[in-house]
Amino acid sequence: MKNQYKLSPKGPGKSCKNYKIILLCGASMMIVPSAFAQQLQSEFSQDFTGSNNLQNIESDDNVTSTDSRTPSRTRAQFTPFVEVTQVAFTDFNDGSSDVLTYSSVAVGADASIETRRAQGQINVRYERLFGYDDGIQDQDFVTGLARGNYRVTRELSIEAGGIATRSGIDSRGSTAFNQVGNQDNVTQVYSAYAGPTVSTNINGVDFNAQYLVGYTRSESGDTGALAGGGTPIDFFSESFSQSANLSLGQQPGRALPIGWALGAGFTQEDGNQLDQRYRDIYVRGDVTVPLSPTLFAVGGIGYEDVQVSERDALRDGAGNPIIDANGRLETDEGSPRLVTLEEDGIIWDAGVLWRPSRRTSVEARYGRRYGSDTYTGSLSYQPNDRTSFNVSAFDSVSGFGSLINDNLQSIGTQFDSFRNPLSGNIGGCAFSRDGSSCFNGALQTAASANFRSRGVNATLSTRLGGWNAGVGGGYNRRRFFASDVGAQALLNGAVDENYFATAFLGRSLGRSSNIETNIYYNLNDSGIAGAGNVSTYGFNAAYFRQIIAGLSATAAVGVDAIEQSDFDDSVTASALLGLRYSF
Repeated sequence: MKNQYKLSPKGPGKSCKNYKIILLCGASMMIVPSAFAQQLQSEFSQDFTGSNNLQNIESDDNVTSTDSRTPSRTRAQFTPFVEVTQVAFTDFNDGSSDVLTYSSVAVGADASIETRRAQGQINVRYERLFGYDDGIQDQDFVTGLARGNYRVTRELSIEAGGIATRSGIDSRGSTAFNQVGNQDNVTQVYSAYAGPTVSTNINGVDFNAQYLVGYTRSESGDTGALAGGGTPIDFFSESFSQSANLSLGQQPGRALPIGWALGAGFTQEDGNQLDQRYRDIYVRGDVTVPLSPTLFAVGGIGYEDVQVSERDALRDGAGNPIIDANGRLETDEGSPRLVTLEEDGIIWDAGVLWRPSRRTSVEARYGRRYGSDTYTGSLSYQPNDRTSFNVSAFDSVSGFGSLINDNLQSIGTQFDSFRNPLSGNIGGCAFSRDGSSCFNGALQTAASANFRSRGVNATLSTRLGGWNAGVGGGYNRRRFFASDVGAQALLNGAVDENYFATAFLGRSLGRSSNIETNIYYNLNDSGIAGAGNVSTYGFNAAYFRQIIAGLSATAAVGVDAIEQSDFDDSVTASALLGLRYSF
């Protein structure tokens, strides 16, 4: 038992200002554990790199290894690039049959590193769009994903990561992230986090401590027409987060027949809009009771104090909230703080953990938290080094920035992420051997109000015989917290539900070419009065061909559709031709 499992009790956390520079340098958002119960962690861990056509650099590394699974030599990959593309598209349902065109120029880099001390990856791209036709405006986008970890000493490590992408604003409007050209109801989002972690053993007792800071920002945007002609919600501006947690414990069989852990933590996220604040303080104890060599009973009990609050908006002489030039509510800094959620008292959960091998883990828990029943769980299955299957059921209170962070923390330091070849946006899911995550639910609505998020995500990725494939899907339910007497009373108690599925398939066609295909579906059911369902779905395919060393060509086609209550359906077809030079 001692050789196969390591006890790792964890605590909750919700965890920069030139944010564009931070993203381009590879930093990112805070890590936010979605559950803080004691866990048994398998020692099996396998990273893999999803970047292609990168320059390999190998050099001696004289750092003494503390883990036999880490590489004995440095493996570094770095490929900056510049590309130009020409895009044409048409909307079959607008009645005009016009074909619109635009050009774009993009620069970026794909890089990764894996040494005895450092592991990380970054894929970042800046694109400038030049419109020729009426209705196509000049625009610029930054998209990227980064995760990294550096082991300073045997006990101390520092991790950071980041994401730059686009998000929906209001769940009542249409949002097709993969659609080319101008897009209503979409905003640019940046997020970054960093912090140290200490893990050591003191006289046979495992000790873990972590402190993280994070920053998330959303640009302005136009929601466009909304179902029922509703007033747009107040959407997220920026937030600063910090979290600290520590725990100590022992695995089963080290000193006692059962495992035990004691933990405490603090989390706070402060939002700029309406001075939103989410605060969580907890202490708890957990036990792990072996029922067989592979089956364990797990459970814990503790005390938690959670509070969510906001301030009112500035109002005009008629008592109406004042909206600024970016479409957001202006905060009345002198108004009293309005508490929208306050729960304190005993929390508990209990369940089972099954570890039949180092490659398989299943955990399910039921308990009480936030004043109601809570269900959480996970499944991790890695039958071989090429395939990974992960499922997670979650239940947490957070804000827009924290929910993005919850998804980012699940991705390993070496990952596969896929871009839409036409729009350049990052795909809904990222896959790695250490864990995969999908951002669809987190990026559907950029509301400034905090909420309780519950749901399930599942991912499957595999590489076999030259094929590379991944499937992701899930369900996310948000219940918003807002004051009945504040400027966001419309959101109080409203429930948004989001269902999504996405899949990709790629294959190498020899040393100089490859193909990729992507398909996606998203259904959002807004609980705001007067809103209806919004469905988006589509398909795209791309062919990549190396012409000479460093120079490659791309050809891509795609179809994207939107179905929305009270509005005409939209079906857009698009095509792209492009050239990329990699240095």
